[in-house]
Amino acid sequence: QVQLVESGGGLVQAGGSLRLSCAASGSFFAINIMGWYRQAPGNQRELVAAFTSGGSTNYADSVKGRFTVSRDNAKNTVYLQMNSLTPEDTAVYYCNAVVFGNGNFWGQGTQVTVSS
Repeated sequence: QVQLVESGGGLVQAGGSLRLSCAASGSFFAINIMGWYRQAPGNQRELVAAFTSGGSTNYADSVKGRFTVSRDNAKNTVYLQMNSLTPEDTAVYYCNAVVFGNGNFWGQGTQVTVSS
């Protein structure tokens, strides 16, 4: 099992920045895929940014150039630096971790609200 605890959400004005953190704990040898999804009201959950099992990164087209995903393997923590935020970025952001042979795990979500 993997437990994911997110932090760093909040209210920010358009053009501002936020940094999300997600710390993983539990019984696992390694997390193979880890990243961030978001879900706005009435929308499906969508990928924002994630590290693949090969160590590369994937970004949604809508956040490229504005968001940066990073990680600290020693702390089993992944971060999402969000710059130039717009009201369209308003959503609940979820941390996701995949452990091959173990499962797909989600954090509880953290609200990000961008005011215009």
